[in-house]
Amino acid sequence: MKKRNIILIGFMGVGKGTTARAYSKKYNSFIIDTDDLIESKENMKIKEIFKKYDEKRFRSMEQECANWIEKSVNNTLISCGGGFYKVKNIKKIGIVVLLDASFEWIHNRLLTAPNSKAKLKKRPLFSEPKKAKKLFNERSSDYHAVADIVINVEDKNLTDIVKEIHKKIASKSKKSKK
Repeated sequence: MKKRNIILIGFMGVGKGTTARAYSKKYNSFIIDTDDLIESKENMKIKEIFKKYDEKRFRSMEQECANWIEKSVNNTLISCGGGFYKVKNIKKIGIVVLLDASFEWIHNRLLTAPNSKAKLKKRPLFSEPKKAKKLFNERSSDYHAVADIVINVEDKNLTDIVKEIHKKIASKSKKSKK
């Protein structure tokens, strides 16, 4: 049976969590966040996991999380960490929706947010914008390759983004039933 999950992917800071919460409120859906699941399971923050272990270990935790989601979760919106798109079974989990924007727009979004200090603290890579932009450039084509749907979020309000996701998911679901 095909999973009816919606998986939000995109670069850190693009607004996956914010979009997921708004979507959930508008369409009364359950949401989970892969980083939150990993933090709960490991009983430590992502930043601490990277310090204690390394990126390779964290990516294996993401794969464990993806395996659990594939087996256990349906009809849910899933907000993912920036590197979650690499899990092997992402297409089996549901429809992959890329929230897309330029690096400059994402960086500005974080810098000008009312809680920008907290947002930037959660994303320490942005303390070195050149490194962050390099990673953004490395991931950009991979995000597009794995996405079933691409939503450009630049300069759009949250309500419009949520409606666009819902409309494109509905359209895709109708096509797949034919």
